[in-house]
Amino acid sequence: MAHLLGGEDLHVEFPAKVVLDDVTIGIADGDRVGIVGRNGDGKSTLMKVLMGVSEADSGRVTRRAGLRVGMLSQDDDLPEGGSVRHAIVGDAPEHEWLGDARIRDVLAGLTGDLDLGADVGSLSGGQRRRVALARLLVGDWDVVALDEPTNHLDVEGISWLAQHLARRWPDGQGALLLVTHDRWFLDAVCTRMWEVHDGIVDPFEGGYAAYVLQRVERQRQAAVVEEKRQNLMRKELAWLRRGAPARTSKPKFRIEAANQLIENEPPARDAVQLTQLATARLGKDVVDLLEAGVTYGEREVLSRVEWRIAPGERTGILGANGAGKSTLLGLISGTVAPTSGRVKRGKTVQIAYLDQRLSELDAVADLRVREVLAEQKTSYVAGGKELTPAQLLERLGFRTSELSTPVRDLSGGQKRRLQLLLVLLDEPNVLILDEPSNDLDTDMLAAMEDLLDSWPGTLLVVSHDRYLLERVTDQQYAVMGGRLRHLPGGVDQYLELRRAEGAAGPSARAAEPARAPGLSGAERRAAEKELSAIDRKLANLRADAARIHDRMAAHDQEDFVGLGALNDDLRAIGAEVDALEERWLELGEALE
Repeated sequence: MAHLLGGEDLHVEFPAKVVLDDVTIGIADGDRVGIVGRNGDGKSTLMKVLMGVSEADSGRVTRRAGLRVGMLSQDDDLPEGGSVRHAIVGDAPEHEWLGDARIRDVLAGLTGDLDLGADVGSLSGGQRRRVALARLLVGDWDVVALDEPTNHLDVEGISWLAQHLARRWPDGQGALLLVTHDRWFLDAVCTRMWEVHDGIVDPFEGGYAAYVLQRVERQRQAAVVEEKRQNLMRKELAWLRRGAPARTSKPKFRIEAANQLIENEPPARDAVQLTQLATARLGKDVVDLLEAGVTYGEREVLSRVEWRIAPGERTGILGANGAGKSTLLGLISGTVAPTSGRVKRGKTVQIAYLDQRLSELDAVADLRVREVLAEQKTSYVAGGKELTPAQLLERLGFRTSELSTPVRDLSGGQKRRLQLLLVLLDEPNVLILDEPSNDLDTDMLAAMEDLLDSWPGTLLVVSHDRYLLERVTDQQYAVMGGRLRHLPGGVDQYLELRRAEGAAGPSARAAEPARAPGLSGAERRAAEKELSAIDRKLANLRADAARIHDRMAAHDQEDFVGLGALNDDLRAIGAEVDALEERWLELGEALE
């Protein structure tokens, strides 16, 4: 492959730290490089130096003559004033950019919910970010560098971006540099990985899954002392090898080597033990949403939601922005009252809500981290081991020296980890996580997932991080059309349903369902009659499912044959409910 871009003996030093120490690295045609490492270790710095945005203290950057490079940085560099259309395509005549298939694809994928004539200054931060990404992607570049491109994109937007990048350069031409904490995206897009740490860059072949294996194998061969880190990565490797539900690219490593490394590694979670512990802490009743609905003014956000949340349940919740996910969480936590139906909570339920705003840290902003810990419980049990708060914080990546840092001076990722620690020390038995991966690097995400693996309670997660959802939850639901929809096929099924809905584009927005042609009077009456019949049938099926759950709870737990028969009955009911709900949505859309 032809050399495009590289760095020789790159050295970058900040006042208190050497970020790059005589690094030599190269990029060739066809390379799709993912850059990973801990926050602050130099990922963005390396990208900026290679792309010519900043200069190294010593060494040099080499480029092929006439190379065209484009970069999306984390900084907002959109021009103030002017329309969204002008920010993206400039002064190009309309017939030119409308006639370009790539530009149409980018506009549909990233700005389908925006008014192209709107003023850039009226956009929110997330909208500006998507416009900046669209502005870059409509250009014709040999090398594209993206620094956290999935920020402010939902699951559909991330899936669209992965597909766009995969088909952007024909015949293996061009190159991509990518800094992201989204591990599914890394695995879907990248053919090589660079790990930046301790001033050096270690290259790996393959995507994220291959990187995890090679990193574990290198540590084993080198007899690395970092036993905790090594064991953590082995755990992640075991999860990847044993049937991750939606691996998008085949990892390029030897299967025999992977299996040998994980042969004595237990499953990520002991689901039976955790369910028993959760039931002991919660009893049989957690939170039941019974035909619950929420209406704001004339807008119905949620309609007739029926969900009996079980002790030990680990559920991921998907949905477009504005679909009603936050309202659903509010119903569960008690911050939102239903306008129809009711919400029933168990007497022993203690809900903790880890939100995106870090608001619970405001009260301790002037305290040092060690002072905050001193006010908490003296121990926490994780994975059968008793840990002090300081040990737990160390497990989440804090150094001893950072315990003297005032909370207000912590980075976003450090605040997120401290927030999680404080929530866990309160020992809730129902934990709601709203975008918990924000500001965390891949190592810290693995550490957080490891803690959640041993957490005995009911876990509900809302996230656009597909890897995280699949890693820490056992089932997924979607909020679609104001209803709650079970997804036996996981995130892939959700994306298929969204495509089938005829959404205008996979950008980060709440798409309107496709409208059916108007019905005649007779057709409308027949549809209304069928809809009413489906409502009655669904109510009966849910009652049957509740009775089977009660019978399973009271059944002899050693009678595996009897339990299996009950479970088969439950599965049959679930399949019938899914089919009826899909028909209900079709009829509802036709009647609108």
